[in-house]
Amino acid sequence: MIDVNQLRKGTTFTQNGELFKVLQFAHHKPGRGKATIRVTIRNLRSGATTEKTFNSGERVQDVRLDAVEVEYLYEDGEFLTFLDLESYDQPQVLRSVFGTDALYLKENNTLKLIRHEGEILDYELPISVDLEVTAAEAAVAGDTANSPSKKVTCETGLVVTVPLFVNVGDTLRVKTEDASYMTRV
Repeated sequence: MIDVNQLRKGTTFTQNGELFKVLQFAHHKPGRGKATIRVTIRNLRSGATTEKTFNSGERVQDVRLDAVEVEYLYEDGEFLTFLDLESYDQPQVLRSVFGTDALYLKENNTLKLIRHEGEILDYELPISVDLEVTAAEAAVAGDTANSPSKKVTCETGLVVTVPLFVNVGDTLRVKTEDASYMTRV
């Protein structure tokens, strides 16, 4: 059990049989009375995000989650299949769990799956991924007035805004946090 004053971004805890991850944390101390702790939390099983307020001194049960490194193998429509690099198991995760982040997955890329008691709850993408450009807008010669850029489509279907010199066949390094162009590889 931990005091709610110890809750920080990324902390996981259980309450009423549900697993929660803290997304935001704010400590509020009014002039009189007890301090309150306001947290924005995500239910790791349902994905629902809510705000909760605790009184100072309350306690919650902290939870230890395991991160296992996996390699992305393939997608079969509804499921994404991975290879556990330690046990060589092949866990499958619903594609809907990843949402648009599935566009960062390319065969043989590694990432981490977060699990609790064998149940896969979350994932951690690498900071950046390398993707090949399959389609690009035509660059207009002389169009250099206001930070020239164009949109390209990568091999996974991800659309990225890039400088004009990027062409079809180039390999790009893309930041997974916001789908921004980093460099050509």
